[in-house]
Amino acid sequence: MSDRRVVVTGLGVISPIGNDIKTFWENLVAGKSGISKISLFDASIFDCQIAGEIKDFDATTYLANPKDVRRTDRFSQFALACSKQALEDSGLDLDRIDRTRVGVLVGSGIGGLTTLENQHVVFLKKGPSRVSPFMVPMMIVNMASGMIAMEYGFEGPNYSIVTACATSANSIGEAWRMIRDDEAEIFLAGGTEAVINNLGVGGFCAMRAMSTRNDEPERASRPFDRERDGFVMGEGGGVLILEEYEHARTRGAHIYCELAGYGLTCDAYHMTAPKPDGTPVARGMQIAVKRAGLNPSDIDYINAHATSTPVGDVCETNAIKRFAGDYAKNGLLVSSTKSMIGHLLGGAGAVESAVCILAMKHGVVPPTINLDNPDPECDLDYVPNVAREKNVRVALNNSFGFGGHNASLCFKAI
Repeated sequence: MSDRRVVVTGLGVISPIGNDIKTFWENLVAGKSGISKISLFDASIFDCQIAGEIKDFDATTYLANPKDVRRTDRFSQFALACSKQALEDSGLDLDRIDRTRVGVLVGSGIGGLTTLENQHVVFLKKGPSRVSPFMVPMMIVNMASGMIAMEYGFEGPNYSIVTACATSANSIGEAWRMIRDDEAEIFLAGGTEAVINNLGVGGFCAMRAMSTRNDEPERASRPFDRERDGFVMGEGGGVLILEEYEHARTRGAHIYCELAGYGLTCDAYHMTAPKPDGTPVARGMQIAVKRAGLNPSDIDYINAHATSTPVGDVCETNAIKRFAGDYAKNGLLVSSTKSMIGHLLGGAGAVESAVCILAMKHGVVPPTINLDNPDPECDLDYVPNVAREKNVRVALNNSFGFGGHNASLCFKAI
């Protein structure tokens, strides 16, 4: 493994509780929920009628060419918005960097499903000649990375990963690997999702994976609680600026932390259900921590994948116990911020990585809200309902996706 170190120098987030880092963090620490009745379409026929929608989003604020708003799906617009925020936060002078050494790796679990849905309606009603010539480029997952590169002229490595809800964690991890391998000095890495539409909600409802607590939207996402009944979909995204340490230090960058380790495994068990004993998940965490040169007892905080499903939350609890042993119940803090923003699918890992980094910066661990009656099988310290002050020197972010994809990222103070 290369001795090149990778640090985080910029953050950008679009979320159901804030479209900038400051608002997002303040609402997160306050335990504010962004879950509400779906307004993007008429969801009255569905069992689940709630989601974490992005509010007050104006894509023209983030795109240099207003025409690109009509030529991009919502998921790409979120990616562009996050990238602009992250670049501004990083303080990079784009006129003084080698743009051939800047890569982009921003993925999505599903991509432009809204575009596909809308254009299918056009096809059925008006025929193939009326289908938009932009349908395919608007729909395909890699267009998020492609549009970011075009917006800023970044000519380094550029592609997209699709590993369902592990997508953006894998994107960040693989960008880390490429910087270490000297394929780039800087990477914009993360993920984005925007599938709160008829097909997206309908598909997950058909799986009986979603909460039906429609009368109490803000209380519907309740990881680790015995009354949880499924996840709540969210939309949005996150992008991290990853930079080779010496490059960042030389230019006098503000450095949030080091991305020190990355582990990935596969359950090889079931299309949608996790392996109950959590052994592959635990192994992924162990790999990430070992690569960081640390031990499980060095971890101060884990931002759990925990989506508020009956099986998934128990599996992750089991995995953390396997990973940390006695320390899991003796000082380790765990929380699920999906309780406030819902599950951003392919965007989850990037937004939750930002949570880990902000927890380190501010010395505060955000809570798991709606944790009123803990499941007896979920018996760790999940920081219930109220944020807690904690000097976080090392944080771990977990992301898991359909297909058995597991990814863990280890961030440490520098």
